[in-house]
Amino acid sequence: MAFLHIFLQMHFNRAFITIIFCSMLCGSSAQQKKEFQLLRFTSSHTSFPDTGRANGYLYDQILYTTAAHYNDSNVLLVIPRHLETTGRIDLIFWFHGWHNNIDTAADFYALTRQMISSRRNAILVLAETAKNAPDSYGGKLELPGVFRSLVQDVMYALKKNSIVPDNAEPGNILLAGHSGAFRVIAYILKNGEMQVQEVYLFDALYSQIDKFMFWISENQQHHFIHWFTNHGGGTDEMSDSMMLELTNLHMDYKLTEEKQINPDILKNNRILFVHSTREHNVIINDPDNFQLILENSFTLKPISK
Repeated sequence: MAFLHIFLQMHFNRAFITIIFCSMLCGSSAQQKKEFQLLRFTSSHTSFPDTGRANGYLYDQILYTTAAHYNDSNVLLVIPRHLETTGRIDLIFWFHGWHNNIDTAADFYALTRQMISSRRNAILVLAETAKNAPDSYGGKLELPGVFRSLVQDVMYALKKNSIVPDNAEPGNILLAGHSGAFRVIAYILKNGEMQVQEVYLFDALYSQIDKFMFWISENQQHHFIHWFTNHGGGTDEMSDSMMLELTNLHMDYKLTEEKQINPDILKNNRILFVHSTREHNVIINDPDNFQLILENSFTLKPISK
């Protein structure tokens, strides 16, 4: 999949858990008030290591070794300071694209800032996949039940660090991602063995339409957004194909231009395609489109404080 090389894009290790406290604007001395905390831990239920990349991965005559690219099982949680922990805990999983890792994606696309600024009562989860490699393969997360185990590991880490009570359970689950993240998200919808309420793709519909269509058709409450460009190496053509399939099945959807997007459109269309004239790597933030989508989620609630 040469078109994706756009941008420098089973025991649970419960001993390795680190909490980092940050201000609302990391690196800024203007605001010292702690608005969120970061919790990092490892899980055996992330994508890698996995037998499918035991010998690395050869792409464009370059070998991406297992040790450097397929051996990281880190999970990073972004937890709002005033998270309301009574009842069920909503989780937003973000999966990065090619030539990225969970830290570069969080920084370059300002995911942490957008998540906290949205004031949604939820936790952002970034689970490592292929690290700094041109690869969409989802590793173990493509297998039946592994995503369910990852959710359990997230809840365990939150409870162990007294962030949520011992009786807390996962609530609404949302999957979001950019570019090459399409594959792991599609397989989670098929094999994850967890109910997923919403899917947000940013220039990330390269294939696996059948899996997205089945999930959309499965429940009339499922919410799907694809924000795409003409510079993603095929995401525009795949969007056209999916919209044609929806039309043939007499399923309502809306196609709109990015410049026309507003909260009403986001709130009132279960299946939404947003076309942008901008480049592949600049549609997530500046302006903060991830934040805008979160603020108009079908399921997430605002923090009351």
